[in-house]
Amino acid sequence: MVYYNDMDYYLGIDVGSTASKCVVVDASGEIVARGLHPTGAGTVGPRACVDEALAQVPDLPSADDVASSCATGYGRHLEAWTTMQMSELSCHAKGAAHLFEGVRTVIDIGGQDAKVLSLDEGGRLVDFVMNDKCAAGTGRFLDVMAGVFGCAVANLSELDREATEIAAISSTCTVFAESEVISKLAAGTPIPNIVAGVHESVVERTHGLAKRAGVTPNVAMTGGVALNDSLRERLERRIGLPVATSPLAQFAGAYGAALHACGQGGNA
Repeated sequence: MVYYNDMDYYLGIDVGSTASKCVVVDASGEIVARGLHPTGAGTVGPRACVDEALAQVPDLPSADDVASSCATGYGRHLEAWTTMQMSELSCHAKGAAHLFEGVRTVIDIGGQDAKVLSLDEGGRLVDFVMNDKCAAGTGRFLDVMAGVFGCAVANLSELDREATEIAAISSTCTVFAESEVISKLAAGTPIPNIVAGVHESVVERTHGLAKRAGVTPNVAMTGGVALNDSLRERLERRIGLPVATSPLAQFAGAYGAALHACGQGGNA
């Protein structure tokens, strides 16, 4: 174990299918740095997000100087340099429990999957439900739709707010939904109305997962899609409960991994 200025640091990395996230915490579990790179499993994304986080901590010349580290996510097994690897379910549960006080239901929509986690009163994972292998209802689905609209994913929320009605998307398959959207555009349907329909499609699939898992307040949303305010608000209306989120929502898995690393270091 390496000491710098009498302070230990612990690193968590979440190697997702479409993005890599890194969080560094101190011995008390407080976040001191974070990094994100829009490339997931592979060599570039994980290294880039770690370098971004370490650059924010002068006491850490390299990842070798943390007291302990933990990898999670789709590509966690590729990060052999970490002290440990843990499932994304465990890490997302722990990260969400620390980000959202009293959370019992966590809705996480990532790049390639969607899941609903049920936590007990102590913030421990007790059950979960995940979507099937289809990318519909995930971040990748929204990426594809944004490409059809010729805009960035970040612009979808604002476009939704301009909708005057919902142009329903009936297809559940990403490929067929893309064709359906193109057809609506060709028919002159306003883009905001189609975006509203795309969001409603994601909400419907997510609500189906939530019903299977059971929804217990408090409810929180994590993953990159949680940053889409319009979609989250539609989900709130569909569920009938407030859905909390955070600017750190996309880092929940990496944060949980860092906290697990902190626990292994004896400071949890």
